Order: sequence, then C-alpha cells, then structure tokens
Amino acid sequence: MNTAHDSFYLQDVPAAGRKRNLLALSYAEVAERLREPGQDIVLVPLGSTEKHGAHIPLGTDSYITMTAVVQAAAMADCLYAPLMPFGYSPHHMGRLQEGAGTITLRAETYRRIMHDVALSLIFHGFSRIIFVSHHGSNTKPIDEILRALRYRTGAFFAFYKTPTEREMQVLRGVVENPPEETPGWHSSELETSCLMAVHAGLVNMTVAVQDRAHAPRWMGPKFSKRDGTGTVEFRESENIWVPMEHHEYSDTAVIGNPFRANAEKGEEIFRRMAAHLAEFVQEARTFPVEILRRDYPERAWSE
Repeated sequence: MNTAHDSFYLQDVPAAGRKRNLLALSYAEVAERLREPGQDIVLVPLGSTEKHGAHIPLGTDSYITMTAVVQAAAMADCLYAPLMPFGYSPHHMGRLQEGAGTITLRAETYRRIMHDVALSLIFHGFSRIIFVSHHGSNTKPIDEILRALRYRTGAFFAFYKTPTEREMQVLRGVVENPPEETPGWHSSELETSCLMAVHAGLVNMTVAVQDRAHAPRWMGPKFSKRDGTGTVEFRESENIWVPMEHHEYSDTAVIGNPFRANAEKGEEIFRRMAAHLAEFVQEARTFPVEILRRDYPERAWSE
C-alpha cells in the first residue's frame, strides 16, 4: 500500500483521471464537480500530533485518518479536504518533555477551526460535511459546534470516528488482541499495524513495549481502569468521569500489545474502515437537506 507518506497532504494527485483532493483541484474544477448529482458532500479529516508509544510517530492518528479518508473518497467518489494535523490532546501535556513534540489545540480553538472550515465549504456550495478522525479525544469538544453549524446553515453534519477502540464490530476477525489487551487502543496492535501498512519506515519495534492502563495511583486501590476512556471504575461501575493526564493512567503511552501487529492486518483494517465510511457517505447522500444560509459575512468570526 502506498497511500500515506510524509507528503500525505498531497495524496491523490493523479497524473490523469478523476481527482478528489481539494488541494489538487482548481476552483473551476470544484465548481464543475459540485454541479454533478451527489457531489455536494465532502470529507474533512481532523488529525492529531501527539504522544504515542515510542515505536510509532506523533502523527499516527493523522496518518490513519488521512489514509482512511483517501480510500473512502475513492470508493464513494466524493471530494475531501486537506488534513488538519492538530487536535484536542490536552491530556498529553501533563509533564515537561514527556510527550515532547505533542501539539494540542484548546477546545475553543478546535471548534473555531471546524466552524470556519464548515462555513467556507457551505458558502461555496457543499451541503453535507462529514468530519473524520481517528483520534478519540477529538470527539470531546464537538457537540456544541456541530449543533450550532446545523442550526445556522441547515446543512447535514456528522463526525465519523474510525471504528476502533471500544467500537470494534467493523474490525471483528482481523484484530487479535483479546479483551485484556484492550483491542484497538493506544499504540497497540491496530495503530501499529496501520503504520506498518502505510509507512513501515516510521515504525521501530525495537523500542516497542506491551502495557496496560491503570487508574491514577493517587486515587488508591479501590479504583481501576481498563483502557483510555475518561472514566475510572469504582465498585464494578464505570460511571465516574475524571479529567486525567495520559501519564497518570498509562506509563508508556501504550495501552495494549503492539507485538501482534503486521502490515497485512493494517491493510485489511484500512479496507474495512474505508468501506464502512464510504457506505455512510452513500447513505448521507440520500438524507433530505434544506440549506438555510450560505453566507460568510465578517460577523461570522464573532458568532
């Protein structure tokens, strides 16, 4: 597979044939595409630059997001926007230089970026926008902004989180981590396999470790934790949300077993992710949409 490299911002720049990357299209080509039935839908990839295990890069979530988007866009024949490589990752900022290189946006900044990208696309004729991300914490600040955009414009909005972590039905049978190895979690079999498939040179298994999550030790022995969600378990219940730093519940930034990873699994994972997303795109094309506003006035900056 050759779909994600250091130049993945410029993926899908074919010498000939149908282009789908907004970066590779002229404004005239985009306008022409929008006149085609079903082409008012666009994928907007939201990545992350954050600490993963020592064996895979800070851009892991960005590489996975972008690869899934490129493949899904080809399957569904839709356009996609450039990757936004920074996400919401404040939990990786807890200790100086532990997670060095991590870049996080504040929730407000992250929402403003979504807002401005969406209004730009709607102004020029798109009516259905699907934000896509592999980074789980990118889902935390989104409800307010998705609702505000829908209420303002009437357009269809969705946030597609890749089928990973606790939602593994799409990947059933390909990921082998058993429950105690937290299938699909941070820097584990799934993410390592994906990087092996698209950019093996960025994977260094000589420094890989297998590890598990735990409740912050300052909480004491009555609390436990099985993965990277924002909750802790207390008396067999997991209904307590605690704002935790990543290093407080993961000693190595690895939650799971990366030693089960291989490139063939990564290719199959991407195929299934992309197929699932592409099917969703096709369904979203059938949803009734009534656009209320396509304006982009200067006051949009303060609303």
